[in-house]
Amino acid sequence: MISMIPSCSPVIPVRLLLLIVIGSLFVADQYENVGLTNVAAAEEPDYPLPPEVRKHEGVPEGKIEGPFTISSKIYPGTERNYWIYVPAQYTADKPACTLIVQDGLGRAQGWSLPQICDNLIHAGEMPVTIGIYVDPGIVPATKAKSQPRFNRSFEYDALGDRYARFLLEELIPEVSKKYSLSSDANDRALAGASSGGICAFNAAWERPDAFRRVLCTIGTFVGLRGGDAFPVLVRKVEPKPLRVFLQDGSNDLNIYAGDWWQANQSMLSALTWAGYDVKHVWGEGGHNTKHSSAIMPDALRWLWRGYPEPIAVAPNRKVERRIDVLIPDSGWREVSPGHEMAEAPACSASGELFFCDSKAGRIYRVGDDGKTRIFADQTGRITSLAFGPDGNLWGCKDGRQIVRYSVEGKETIVIADTKCQSLVTLPNGFYINDQSTPALRWSSYEGVLKPALDLTEPVSAMTPTADQAFMHLLSATSQSTAHARIAADQTLEYRQPFGYLHLPYLRPSSGASAVVVDSEGRSYMATAAGIQVLDQLGRVHLILSSPTAGALNGLAFGGTRRDTLYVTAGSSVYSRTLKAKGLASFEPPVEPPKPGL
Repeated sequence: MISMIPSCSPVIPVRLLLLIVIGSLFVADQYENVGLTNVAAAEEPDYPLPPEVRKHEGVPEGKIEGPFTISSKIYPGTERNYWIYVPAQYTADKPACTLIVQDGLGRAQGWSLPQICDNLIHAGEMPVTIGIYVDPGIVPATKAKSQPRFNRSFEYDALGDRYARFLLEELIPEVSKKYSLSSDANDRALAGASSGGICAFNAAWERPDAFRRVLCTIGTFVGLRGGDAFPVLVRKVEPKPLRVFLQDGSNDLNIYAGDWWQANQSMLSALTWAGYDVKHVWGEGGHNTKHSSAIMPDALRWLWRGYPEPIAVAPNRKVERRIDVLIPDSGWREVSPGHEMAEAPACSASGELFFCDSKAGRIYRVGDDGKTRIFADQTGRITSLAFGPDGNLWGCKDGRQIVRYSVEGKETIVIADTKCQSLVTLPNGFYINDQSTPALRWSSYEGVLKPALDLTEPVSAMTPTADQAFMHLLSATSQSTAHARIAADQTLEYRQPFGYLHLPYLRPSSGASAVVVDSEGRSYMATAAGIQVLDQLGRVHLILSSPTAGALNGLAFGGTRRDTLYVTAGSSVYSRTLKAKGLASFEPPVEPPKPGL
């Protein structure tokens, strides 16, 4: 048997005892007794356990330490138990791989993980791996005869990065105080069943820079807390370097939140379509772990196969997207770091990048040699830049002036007193965005102003369509973009909601902050959920992952072939080459192809 090393004194504290009892209840209630919804228990298929679940002669035994308790600031007030499995082959001089199992020791022992890992590590079929078996949190009640707050569904069924942060900022650092753990994402695996299964997938999905291997059985990809959105997100968000193992049975739950069996098949379909390294094993079981326990050794072998070869991005991609602007192995790179606030990127007719540091009061240019140089200094607060057809650079200054910069960087005030936060240039003039009124105005390049569109809510960004017949209008507070026709007199008319944007989990607004278009009529919108790429009809086909965790504030297409997308965010400027040709709004319009309806 695996040796157990307790972390506490022989007299177990009451609160720790409560955590132990609650952890065991989770295991019993959530997995073994949820029940089969479509078949009687007597008809449950027989899944014989494999030999790897038993101790083998000559195989060194690992040890299990715990239970330990950990409190959390990310989940305030919560406490939880965790246990550590340490293989016999572990040595402190070599950082170990990690397998984090949701639902704690009960789930790990239900799968016979300690014995299986002993056997597989000894056979060289998985690397030396420390197991961290962690329970969901509870918030103990202060009143007698009261239930604690059970955090399991909130932590496990939810989307977003909160649970990944708990693992990375609290749990892993705590375990690392005693054991040497690898920080390489390729060396980390997450596992769980039911809600623990979607939790494992979601944490890796949110932080593929930290977790790359996912083992998910009877996963709860249904409408409990938004998990039913995952198949769509997997199809739309650019592929991530993940390897995913799925298991489910045809008699899994079918209740108010959805059909587990159908949901897991939808996940498999989406992962396969998107090119992920995914494997599935389907059976006829219900919402329990009888089947997964029988296949666990093979699941772990598959999950760690080829190690230490890094997990690739979409190695099985075969079907092209309808919008397919991604170039393999062409990710984001940092172009210009270290600014106080980089924003307002704009590219000249030749594709040269300009941007401002609004806090420092400077405008920079990035040359062909990749070096960043000052173009204009002591400019005041510039919140928007755009080139005009004459090669001059136009900007909004201090929220009240429109200024023009010559090619030498000399400033001229064109409009001395007008509220302005951003502007967009066209061949014959430019639109000014006044967020305070709010309203949009049109100006000639000589500075003659006139109203263009009164607004009920501020516009956060705007740009014309490829043919300059309509205007894309974004609002940071709205899930929908707007579309308005550009009339012959440059006023904007027939405004209506048009584009549908995806929102970050539990966020009421899109955070839309910038928009550019390409020669195919597609629009690229910087949002809190990433850069969402929409077709001409306003449908999101692809979501580019953000280059940074910070908010994006500007987009521009540049480069000599206009195929480089520049992004400003926080203190840095980033770039990425795409299979697309961006358009400059100050140049003549381009007729895009007719959209597929």
